Amino acid sequence: MSSLDKYDCAILAALQADGTLSIAGLSEKVGLSSTPCWKRVKRLEEEGYIQSRVSIIDRDKVGLPVTVFVSVRTTEHDEKWLTRFAAAVIALPEVMEFHRMSGDVDYLLKVVTTDIGGYDRFYKKLIKTAHITGVSSAFSMEQIKYTTALPLDLISKRLPA
Repeated sequence: MSSLDKYDCAILAALQADGTLSIAGLSEKVGLSSTPCWKRVKRLEEEGYIQSRVSIIDRDKVGLPVTVFVSVRTTEHDEKWLTRFAAAVIALPEVMEFHRMSGDVDYLLKVVTTDIGGYDRFYKKLIKTAHITGVSSAFSMEQIKYTTALPLDLISKRLPA
């Protein structure tokens, strides 16, 4: 993080809001001329700050309106089991996020699917992946906030000018 400055943060914030910005549009937004702006974007990509540029698709419109948070518990905690389980879960396209947790739950998955039947099909695939002690599913009733934008203003205040 030490290599970021206020212009880098401004570039990252602008690209989070609109990944389709041209270099000319981006440079105008952040107050740099095109060449230095382009060089910064390239550096941010090379250093891994910008991982990719994507389009965010409306889940409802494409027929994937159901979000399920799946808590997984296991008594297996060795590296071989985790490697096999992680590879199997990563291969399931319904899984949008996969976290190893502290506390009572070992793993938390964010799953999107078509409907209850779609989740049941996913569940049956999940329990075949590895020995699992327990699975608990919580269906999202309403998405109140959703963003992919990181709160860069939390770090920009600490950056050099």
